[in-house]
Amino acid sequence: MCGITGIFDTRGRREIDRAVLTRMNESQHHRGPDEGGLHVEAGVGLGHRRLSIIDLSTGQQPLYNEDQSVCVVFNGEIYNYQELIPELQTLGHVFHTRSDTEVIVHAWEAWGEDCVRRFRGMFAFALWDRNQETLFLARDRLAVKPLFYALLPDGTFLFGSELKSLLAHGGLARDIDPLAVEEYFALGYVCEPRTIFRQARKLPPAHTLTLRRGQPVAEPKEYWDLRFSLASPCTVEEACAQLNDKLSESIRLRMIAEVPLGAFLSGGVDSSAVVALMAGLSADPVNTCSIAFDDPAYNEAVFAQQIADQYRTNHHSETVASDDFDLIDTLARLYDEPYADSSAIPTYRVCQLARKHVTVALSGDGGDETFGGYRRYRLHLMEERMRSAVPHSVRRGVFGLLGRVYPKADWAPRVFRAKTTFEGLARDSVEAYFHSVSIMRGPMRAQLFTDRFRSEIDGYSAQDVFRHHAGRAGTDDPLALIQYLDLKTYLVGDINTKVDRASMAHSLEVREPLMDHQLVEWMATLPSELKVRGKEGKFLLKKAMEPSLPNDILYRPKMGFAVPLARWFRGPLKERVREAVLGPRLAATGWFNQDYLRHLVDAHQSGARDYSAPLWTVLMFEAFLRNVLDAPLDQPAIVAELQGSR
Repeated sequence: MCGITGIFDTRGRREIDRAVLTRMNESQHHRGPDEGGLHVEAGVGLGHRRLSIIDLSTGQQPLYNEDQSVCVVFNGEIYNYQELIPELQTLGHVFHTRSDTEVIVHAWEAWGEDCVRRFRGMFAFALWDRNQETLFLARDRLAVKPLFYALLPDGTFLFGSELKSLLAHGGLARDIDPLAVEEYFALGYVCEPRTIFRQARKLPPAHTLTLRRGQPVAEPKEYWDLRFSLASPCTVEEACAQLNDKLSESIRLRMIAEVPLGAFLSGGVDSSAVVALMAGLSADPVNTCSIAFDDPAYNEAVFAQQIADQYRTNHHSETVASDDFDLIDTLARLYDEPYADSSAIPTYRVCQLARKHVTVALSGDGGDETFGGYRRYRLHLMEERMRSAVPHSVRRGVFGLLGRVYPKADWAPRVFRAKTTFEGLARDSVEAYFHSVSIMRGPMRAQLFTDRFRSEIDGYSAQDVFRHHAGRAGTDDPLALIQYLDLKTYLVGDINTKVDRASMAHSLEVREPLMDHQLVEWMATLPSELKVRGKEGKFLLKKAMEPSLPNDILYRPKMGFAVPLARWFRGPLKERVREAVLGPRLAATGWFNQDYLRHLVDAHQSGARDYSAPLWTVLMFEAFLRNVLDAPLDQPAIVAELQGSR
């Protein structure tokens, strides 16, 4: 795994400042501490930081074709590179390394922009073709690897694996995009392709961007999308057998490495399934890593140990204090834009632990989206059955009224907490799902923001992101639709972002076999009842793994990877929350209603309401303002901090 960055003069051949390019490259030193390299010529500069995984001796980057007219910097892994090499050799291409990176330059020469369709893996790369005067950028299908870019007013094009490399250039304006702020406070992250800065963008999943010298910058072009046919006629038994084969193949491909390799093991279904199959593919014991918590309500260590014992893994576990909240400013500097998933804290810690023992770790990320594991999926399907029984005009009137007048009762038994259900039934499917996944729902955001801010977003709602994707989903199946929405939003903006930044902070490569695009495509051919059946999510995965995993692992309630925010904000973080949320930095923006912020703090700390998730969202936005927006140009602190943490 690596970090890439670069500068391209879209208008001509202006000299690239090597010192600036070096500064951009070194801002991502944590992503690739083993080696660094630059390519500089008239109007073009490419930078690379390397974490050596495959072809340790000759895989340095930037990497070139035979006559050095094509140059690439690459972050990720092409898992099928060993299959592509002979095919490219028959076309006359000569390989000088054993690395997957060299496949990219020859695939570009052979197939042009369509080369990405041949790659199976996680990747973000930039390729310069001198003969065609073309810069080509690409990102993998499910956006496991990040890629940011910006076009400056003078025609200078910047790109990088992290926003900090663009900021290090010095020419990127730090003007915040108010629409990104609306998305952040709704969802806890800024959705692709937007970033927190007006001038910068994320290359969306499964997109390429082609820039030609002297020509206007084109829009990104999509090369893949997921289609839910749901039409496979196979039985449960046949599907289980095929799933085992496909999972085993995906894991086998991701076990190719020339450095120590292991897996995260939480004790949940997804990571346990990955470890079980790894054990069957490895002649040596699998290295496994897990985090234990000193608070029993958040601790799954006993289940992780059960799987470790069953498969005799080399298991490494560390206990994290439930008051492990010292990472707030570190996370703000690491993520570069507001990011509000508090599970970033234990994710950071488990990556820190894993890096002590391995350089590559397989994870179970993507299992909930692929196999239908989220509890919210089951609740949404229940609501959909009720919505389908009553016309929308009637539902909006009756249930909308009930939702407005029914009291919110977080303290009450679940059977009496009907307000959210009533509100959901009054909405259409997309609106209801957006509402269910929002951290701060519409009425809360209406109170949070000032009139000044609302005028700046001019009626925009983060719900528009969901509407856009729903219009392209190509399915009316209730489960398939929300799986598609999650693949385009939550998986990319939250899960993959969290894992990439947390792992690369410790120079750890994480591979996600449950996000293999061929596996995801195959799962999309299966009927939804093979994913969610009754009250059981991940139905097919659990059935397939019954011979390999005990029932108390497969069928126990899902815990998640959480931290005790509610208790923190009433206890050890009480004053810090109050100072940050009601302090001068947020007030200086003019965007937030100070009376409503005070209500959030007072109501939570008095125990009247649980506002822990909204407060964490506000807290992390304030940390972003202090640590990123107000930071010096080259941001040296985060590099030194991450190096010191190892």
